[in-house]
Amino acid sequence: MADLDLRLVRYFTVVATHQHIGRAAAELHLAQPSLSRQIQRLEDQLGVRLFDRTAHGSHLTPAGRAFLVQANELLGAARHAVTSARAAATSGTITIGYMPGLPVTPAVRDLRERHPDAEIHTRYLTWEDTRCLAEHRVDVVLAWQPFVFPMEGYRVTVLYEDPRLLVVPTTHALAGRTSVTLADFADEPLVEFPMPGASAEWRAFWWPERPDGGRRPVGPTVHTVQDKFEVVACGKAVIMHPRSDQSFLIRPDLTSIPIDDFPPCHAVMLTRPVEDNSMVDEFRKSALSCLPG
Repeated sequence: MADLDLRLVRYFTVVATHQHIGRAAAELHLAQPSLSRQIQRLEDQLGVRLFDRTAHGSHLTPAGRAFLVQANELLGAARHAVTSARAAATSGTITIGYMPGLPVTPAVRDLRERHPDAEIHTRYLTWEDTRCLAEHRVDVVLAWQPFVFPMEGYRVTVLYEDPRLLVVPTTHALAGRTSVTLADFADEPLVEFPMPGASAEWRAFWWPERPDGGRRPVGPTVHTVQDKFEVVACGKAVIMHPRSDQSFLIRPDLTSIPIDDFPPCHAVMLTRPVEDNSMVDEFRKSALSCLPG
């Protein structure tokens, strides 16, 4: 039995739909004589006549009607095969984006151990990378909730709850305390990050008002994490910081104190709402089991 040419099978289904060789040729962007020759080739391969050709059009013969059912199934199976192959080709690759302060390494290490042949990349994100998921520059984003910018339309997986700490210089009057309340540092300025377009929820979360409703002093404005810690070490301001982000510990002149009366932030994983990359779910398992909680 001769191998079927799927291109010819597709031509056949288009002619069968239009029941007219001229209209089918127009849809396929082929010359009418060329399309007629292709249909003839298919009939020769099958050894049957598929169409009755008249002045009014091309009508399916009984053999043509029987073949049309199988032809549609054949083309559907071919499309599915292509989709499956492409999905398999990409399922071994993932790019994991993470916002400042997210300890991504344990989850990435676990994923690499479970999938040693996979192509796994990480990408450090800045506050300007809010479109990285939508633009498919990354497959996953690890971020803090509440978000700097609205993130509706994404799937959100809460990984763990993260209490916040107050970070102060080791020479600060509060240093050495086992815990503090908001009232304890109500008069302390908080380091400012310029975030044009940041949500009000996000700003209220990280720059709370004084418990008595008074105005908190405004701290210095910085643009990098390093500058933030430098400002704190110099005694010009304090910051609130997620407990799992221990990056400030590289400085011996800074220390942290648990905050008793302020809600924790949440470390979350953001993914696109529809995702056919199986490595995304595999990374979700690693993140839920390996990241701090």
